[in-house]
Amino acid sequence: MKTEITTKAAPQAIGPYSQAIKSGKLVFCSGQIPIDPNTGELSAPSIKGQTHQVMRNLKEVLAAAELTFTQVLKTTIYLTDMADFGIVNDIYAEYVGNPAPARACIQVAALPKKAKIEIECIASTEL
Repeated sequence: MKTEITTKAAPQAIGPYSQAIKSGKLVFCSGQIPIDPNTGELSAPSIKGQTHQVMRNLKEVLAAAELTFTQVLKTTIYLTDMADFGIVNDIYAEYVGNPAPARACIQVAALPKKAKIEIECIASTEL
């Protein structure tokens, strides 16, 4: 069985996908890009501003599932420029705490709406 998780506090899906899906004790959060949920537009031009917006969006999707970053098991970060890796790491660390989730970081050619970053995650209701 799977249950859709949705919130107006995070950007609405821009395609045929859910913000998150709960199955059993796991919650799979779709990738978040730095869209301001109030305007539907990119929140900032800088990687710093975009990373903060992505993390705020993920926080809201997790909250809709009654979860926090402490329950995140795995994240995947997509960057259009690996030179942004250090800035993203510093901001990411502010949100996820310790122990940090398992993670992959991948450079991609492009992201929707010309975003510089996208992050997806998997969390557990057991933690």
